[in-house]
Amino acid sequence: MSLEKILIAEDDRQNRDLLVEYLNSAGYETVGVEDGDEALEHLQNNDVDVLIADIKMPKMDGISLLAKTKREKPGIMVLMITGHACVNTAVQAMKLGAEDYITKPVNLDELRLQIKKVIEKKTLKSENVVLKEQLKKTYRFDTIIGKSHKMEMVFRLIEKVADSDSTIIIYGESGVGKELIARAIHYNSHRSSYPLVPVNCGAIPEELLESELFGHEKGAFTGAHKSRVGRFELASNGTIFLDEIGDMSPNLQVKILRVLQEHEFERVGGVKPIKANIRVIAATHRELEKEVAKGRFREDLYYRLNVIPITVPPLRERKNDLPLLVSYFIDMFNRDKGKEISGISEGVLECFLRYNWPGNVRELQNMIERLVILRGSGEIAMEDLPEKLLIEGDQKSDHPVALPEDGASFNTMVTSYEKHLILHALKQTSGVKNKAAKLLNMNRTTLVEKMKKLQIKYK
Repeated sequence: MSLEKILIAEDDRQNRDLLVEYLNSAGYETVGVEDGDEALEHLQNNDVDVLIADIKMPKMDGISLLAKTKREKPGIMVLMITGHACVNTAVQAMKLGAEDYITKPVNLDELRLQIKKVIEKKTLKSENVVLKEQLKKTYRFDTIIGKSHKMEMVFRLIEKVADSDSTIIIYGESGVGKELIARAIHYNSHRSSYPLVPVNCGAIPEELLESELFGHEKGAFTGAHKSRVGRFELASNGTIFLDEIGDMSPNLQVKILRVLQEHEFERVGGVKPIKANIRVIAATHRELEKEVAKGRFREDLYYRLNVIPITVPPLRERKNDLPLLVSYFIDMFNRDKGKEISGISEGVLECFLRYNWPGNVRELQNMIERLVILRGSGEIAMEDLPEKLLIEGDQKSDHPVALPEDGASFNTMVTSYEKHLILHALKQTSGVKNKAAKLLNMNRTTLVEKMKKLQIKYK
């Protein structure tokens, strides 16, 4: 582990040597210089974590050194040393970016404590920068998996609106990834260094949701023993994500409308307006226009929310994204669960393509997690699949064959349907091959050969 590097700029040689010796013995790598010019030269040629500078020095004083350091090396933490007569100047230095000041004569224990505090602060700042970069990387548009035409249209729209402050509403069935879209928008906007605060409006009881959103004052209702900050305040300067807003009660819809119109709100039981400098992103699985027509959603709120609508297609409408999603989830769960799945068989992929995925990407993710854990290593095969994937297919559809939007191989589709018929016959006959062959009007040996060729293992 490398030592933290400290530079001391102090024109009094005796004080300077004392501080250097003490801090070196305390485990720091410490260098002393006698004026601001020497300090600046050292800073330009060496890594420094903390600069300790006397305010009064020849050639370049501590205030000028501070200003240049913060301009050229903003990551360096600065402590000022001052006499009692210069305390006002030290306070001014803090306004210019110094972390703190210490008065002469320097108390060595106090100095050591101050250094420890500023180094911890520097470490925290560095970790926050790394975390924010990781978050931004995690929610880049290209990490939302999809290459289908419909998803490309979604990506282009997100890219256009991410850095605006316009209200956005995301439409889509449960499990399509609406929150992932919201996070991508936030972390690619100018508000990305501030919080993204999600609220599932459909999961919180109505009587609690108002307090959850707006906070409450002490004594506002039974059990409100102290004041509480709500999600809108927590999202200050950032983004609030109102998931399943279509499930919100009419009473709360009015209050959300006021926030969007007036950019302010009050806590429950409060009278003081609180400004709301936030961006609102909402999401719903409902068709709000129909909800408005039925009188279940306020028309004025609908128009306030529907500034920029984004519709995320269900998985059944972008099935050519399935191989990408499957590969992504296998890699993720191999890493997280310590497994060694190499991929899926062609037969498994065909079953995935035939299945309608009512739970969308979330259902696919859960399915891959299950298969990775149970299989452990090697290739996921037909016998690993649950019965519903083997049997259901597109049987609820009006059309037995559904072409993907980008087309498909004729031979692959024929093979898939052939497998589909055999599985249905086996299910109807409880796996008895003689009976299944009769249903399909073929010889038992022909059925067995086709099952081998199509990798069908029915237990």
